[in-house]
Amino acid sequence: MPRYKLTVEYDGRPFCGWQRQANGPSVQAVLERAIKSFCGEDIAVGGAGRTDTGVHATGQVAHADLTKDWPAATVMAAMNFHCQPDPVVIIDCEKMHEGWDSRFSAIRRSYRYRIFNRIPPLTHELGLAWHVKADLDAEIMNEAAQEFVGHHDFTTFRHSRCQAKSPMKTLEHFSVRREGQMILAECSSRSFLHNQVRSMVGTLRLVGEGKWQLGDITKALAARDRTACGPVAPADGLYLTRVDYRSVEADQAAEAAWQSEKALQDEGQASAADDDGEA
Repeated sequence: MPRYKLTVEYDGRPFCGWQRQANGPSVQAVLERAIKSFCGEDIAVGGAGRTDTGVHATGQVAHADLTKDWPAATVMAAMNFHCQPDPVVIIDCEKMHEGWDSRFSAIRRSYRYRIFNRIPPLTHELGLAWHVKADLDAEIMNEAAQEFVGHHDFTTFRHSRCQAKSPMKTLEHFSVRREGQMILAECSSRSFLHNQVRSMVGTLRLVGEGKWQLGDITKALAARDRTACGPVAPADGLYLTRVDYRSVEADQAAEAAWQSEKALQDEGQASAADDDGEA
């Protein structure tokens, strides 16, 4: 059964997020509907990141297992046809090796946050960027962003209902720069906590406005208290831009290790069952 890697672009405004929901439309459901319309199969599409309501993507990655060995170009064209009229597009499709998984094979996820920094209201960028009227100092925001880089307890900067087992994350990169009226905040990590990026960006806005100093970021991190976080930035400006993966060799090694561990577990369960029977 061939597995297809789908690189997906979408406007998050009409959706309740990536993940299939009973109470509203989702990106995952659009992709699954497209596959059903294309080849008649009910497929659960996996994804690299569960973006929230209103969050966009230019480089989300998903995977789907199809019964027939279709050419990748055919899968992409057919899915794009059947995704219409929803704002979801497959921008690349390729067959992957055995053991590859869009979520578990990922080694890095990258996000971009867009702030439109001007006084006049937004027109074309409405819903696609955070409109901030107050003048922001991007250089001091970038300096403050470096406080987040490294391995930290991000309790302060995660949603109170975050389901991650641990608040410990390693932020590999965080930069802030100005391009005309647009301020771009970009960060990368193996994984993120729920609302972590938006929480960090909302807090950096306070620094950019001069309401917080650099040391206040350090204090907020050390507090490990959600109430120490600044206002959370809206979903409008957040984009999942890229997902990086292990090499083919690393994936095959991981798959072999998993199969070996599973065999040992199965053997142990069989032995336990024999022991129980003899007792």
